[in-house]
Amino acid sequence: MKLWNGRFSDPTHPEVEKFTSSIEVDRRLYLYDLLGSIAHAEMLEKIGILSEGEKERILEALREIKEEIENGSFQFSERLEDIHMHIEARLIEKTGETGKKIHTGRSRNDQVSLDMRMYLKDELKRIEEELLELMKTILNRAEKEKDAIMPGYTHMQRAQAVPFSHYLLSFYYMLKRDRERVINAINSADSMPLGSGALAGSTLPLEREFLRERLNFSRITDNSMDTASDRDFVIDALYAVSMIMIHLSRMCEDLIIFSTEEFSFIKLPDSLVTGSSIMPQKRNPDVLELIRGRTSRVIGDFLSLLILMKGLPSTYNRDLQEDKEPLFHALDVTRASLSIIRLCVKEMEINRERMEEALERGYIQATEIAEYLVRKGMPFREAHRVVGRIIRECENRAIKMKDIKIDQLKSFSELFDEDVYQFMDPRNIVKMRKTAGGASVEEVVNQIERERLYLRS
Repeated sequence: MKLWNGRFSDPTHPEVEKFTSSIEVDRRLYLYDLLGSIAHAEMLEKIGILSEGEKERILEALREIKEEIENGSFQFSERLEDIHMHIEARLIEKTGETGKKIHTGRSRNDQVSLDMRMYLKDELKRIEEELLELMKTILNRAEKEKDAIMPGYTHMQRAQAVPFSHYLLSFYYMLKRDRERVINAINSADSMPLGSGALAGSTLPLEREFLRERLNFSRITDNSMDTASDRDFVIDALYAVSMIMIHLSRMCEDLIIFSTEEFSFIKLPDSLVTGSSIMPQKRNPDVLELIRGRTSRVIGDFLSLLILMKGLPSTYNRDLQEDKEPLFHALDVTRASLSIIRLCVKEMEINRERMEEALERGYIQATEIAEYLVRKGMPFREAHRVVGRIIRECENRAIKMKDIKIDQLKSFSELFDEDVYQFMDPRNIVKMRKTAGGASVEEVVNQIERERLYLRS
């Protein structure tokens, strides 16, 4: 028998039961539904709806239901739609008329909002922990590789020499921003909705502040109609994890490229790659490709919630049942992806020789030579033009910039002197940069020290 069947004379059609059921998706919320019910029963006893004996019978039955779910003996059925109705129906089976009192002053609308908020706070804290572990791993790897140098790229063309550690730290700072977004999403979910009812609250003297404190929320929601349909906190969470996945996908793209034979800057260990069913020599970075691919689905999860919400009328509509599957999927994928990337960063081999060889090809010191002329008094636009002419000359003669003689350099500008050759060496360049936040060894060391303090705070 349905818990809400008093109004209806005909039973629900089996196809409707199947179509409206969400139990296969929302059963993972069972713990939070039980915790909310326990707190709600305690509050009902506090305001005189339940006697102390009734409250104790309900709490004992809820503890038994938890054990049944966790040991696999609990019976789930599409007839009962969702986790809330499953738990309430089983509670009534165990306690009879007493169990029927548990829904006093409560709607499935504020109940599901409560469960989702509690679930999200816990899951986002786990994601924050994974983020911190990855950030620590990147920081450790940057410190280990702080003397390695590589070409930095723009438009996928060699641009300027940079420490490999500076490149790694670029992803650290993306993740640091991601952590702030996760913290903001946790705060967004940290409002206690119980007591809002279906949309208008209750004539009963429900003690919302008691529930807030009992369930470890920072505040209560402000408007019962808004509470019924508020999914901003879900959207905030999906935005946060979408940004994490975008950053991980960008890292994956780089690592895939850098692990090709054409680059060979890095190599993933055998334990983190797969082979080909037909080509024996292949070492495929499948985990990186899967993270890159699954990022599109997480972004789709985020967009699906935005589209779901954009046309809904006020308060609760059943459309909102569709918020859980994309949220659960996005959280699961993000946590797994963070763990895999951490393994890749920790275990990958760095080919310093290959990186330095790449620095020798092209004219990667060109910007620094232009800045050399600026230091000698030449306007930058003129310096840019002069260095461009030198590069064209080197290309015509098929020589490297460092091999051009000083008298030939002086034919382009009398400002050149022997000290220009220290600006030709990429190793010198990464030591000479002065900009805060720039790609210098000194700045890398400073940042590592500063971020270690941040991670310990």
